[in-house]
Amino acid sequence: MLFYKSWASALMRATFAACAMSAALLSGCSEQKPAFASVDITGADYAKNFELTDHNGQVRHLTDFAGKVVVIFFGYTQCPDVCPTSMAELAEVKTLLGKDGERVQGLFVTVDPERDTPELLKAYMANFDPSLLALRTTPEQLAVLAKDYKVYYKKVPGSTATSYTMDHSAGSYVYDPKGQLRLFTRYGSGAKVLAADIALLLR
Repeated sequence: MLFYKSWASALMRATFAACAMSAALLSGCSEQKPAFASVDITGADYAKNFELTDHNGQVRHLTDFAGKVVVIFFGYTQCPDVCPTSMAELAEVKTLLGKDGERVQGLFVTVDPERDTPELLKAYMANFDPSLLALRTTPEQLAVLAKDYKVYYKKVPGSTATSYTMDHSAGSYVYDPKGQLRLFTRYGSGAKVLAADIALLLR
């Protein structure tokens, strides 16, 4: 009887140790974060939603794109280099992802609503990818939105009243399919880098 009790006790200890080890291993796996190349801002307490009108006249919110990775870029149509490069890269990202590219929604928010009319924005998006949407709001609401998104923009006077340029932030925010803000991708990172990060978010 004593031998049985000792054997049973040893078996219970061994079982407990095995369970504890399994739990530790599982815990370690669950805590492992994806290796993003972009800046991981998961848990950020800002830029949670928006209410903007797209170039087709439809009011849009972040929740409209549930189930998709959303990439938001702030710029303007007369931007000479940063904006067209960023939009071209976003279009390339969708191509690189193949069929999964359909699960990516690119959004271009204009920081120049005075000149960027819906018609102009629609034509601008057509230069890159027909699925990309341009969004705009009033100058007053843009200031509120930019503050919430921690986006910088400033009008730089030109030789005439309408020939001004806009200084602005040059990165993009990336949301996962659940609508959670996850990444900030810097300008110049390249389409392949962004495509790889988005592929991780789509898993």
